[in-house]
Amino acid sequence: MNEGKPKSEFDVKIENVVVFTTLGKDIPLDKISKELVDAEYKPESFPGVVYRVKDPKTAALIFSSGKIVCTGARSPDFARTAVDKVVDDMRALNIDLPTEYHTGVENIVASTQIEAKEKLNLEHIAYNLENAEYEPEQFPGLVYRISDPRVAFLLFGTGKIICTGARKEEEIHTALAKFKKNLEELGIPVNAVKLESKKK
Repeated sequence: MNEGKPKSEFDVKIENVVVFTTLGKDIPLDKISKELVDAEYKPESFPGVVYRVKDPKTAALIFSSGKIVCTGARSPDFARTAVDKVVDDMRALNIDLPTEYHTGVENIVASTQIEAKEKLNLEHIAYNLENAEYEPEQFPGLVYRISDPRVAFLLFGTGKIICTGARKEEEIHTALAKFKKNLEELGIPVNAVKLESKKK
């Protein structure tokens, strides 16, 4: 499965994958909230059941329309495994559900790190970089958006980068290569840091 994994100089850590599926069947939320352990249903505050899966550790949002959104996985494969487990658990309650359904990736949140021997001058970067915003009184990071692939980056003075919006891992690497090129055009050296060597 990993053969097609993109290689790049950036050491990327996937923090969260959000996937969804639509089963095309009405789901009895009252029934599953009462019969599934770790299921929570408070319709006055949220219209779906929150179901916590222990392995892989994720949370699924189950809606009466048959839509399921799963968040918290560290890879697309783990996220799909979690969705399959949720469907199997509901099927075990004698709820008629399809055996075939498509699980799509909605968002991958990932992080990486670049060298910042001195704190990055985010104000200077935002001023010179198109599609960049920096409002430190509201948020400590610079927000930079690119349209192809459609992702947003959060860049912090420490050199930490968060990427959000990608639907495939290779999109993260493609976007990071573009971000690096744009920063280097401003005279900012971009050297990736190995994440394994950094203590949490």
